[in-house]
Amino acid sequence: MRLFVGLDLPWTLRSRLALLAGGVPGARWVPAENYHITLRFIGEVAAHQAEEIDHALAALRARGFALALAGVGTFRRSGRETTLWVGVERSPPLDLLQSKIETALQRAGLSAERRRFAPHVTLARLDNAAPARLAAYVQANNLFRAGPVPVEHFTLFSSRLGKEASVYAAEVEYGLAGPA
Repeated sequence: MRLFVGLDLPWTLRSRLALLAGGVPGARWVPAENYHITLRFIGEVAAHQAEEIDHALAALRARGFALALAGVGTFRRSGRETTLWVGVERSPPLDLLQSKIETALQRAGLSAERRRFAPHVTLARLDNAAPARLAAYVQANNLFRAGPVPVEHFTLFSSRLGKEASVYAAEVEYGLAGPA
């Protein structure tokens, strides 16, 4: 099983994000049903470890909060742009939830996450996107804002590779307490 922990997005927000898709040749646009915010990528695990992960996440206690999206940008790897994303406004409740998830997963036997938490929604994977078109896209959309939307749960997702895009399935939702 290939797993990750994330925040599902309401369809109203997904619809707004879907309007941003297009205009960058060489971009593989993520389908709207796959928009989410990854809190922790887990990867391949055996069934018994998935059960331990579920128990660890179910024991986690955190409060709900509001989430807003802001701006667009790219991630680079080996000197080239690889991912086009919409940013998530940082907030103490979001950081606390992500930290609690990381701690719970380490207690369940997972290695510590080495990458810094950079909350975002992936819009597209970039394969040989024209740098000038990509720069123009980011400049044209960098004032994008959406939300706030309430976050009342987080989700353990499974991921299967499909022909066009990965297929994500919500395995378990974990409720958050009402806002303080």
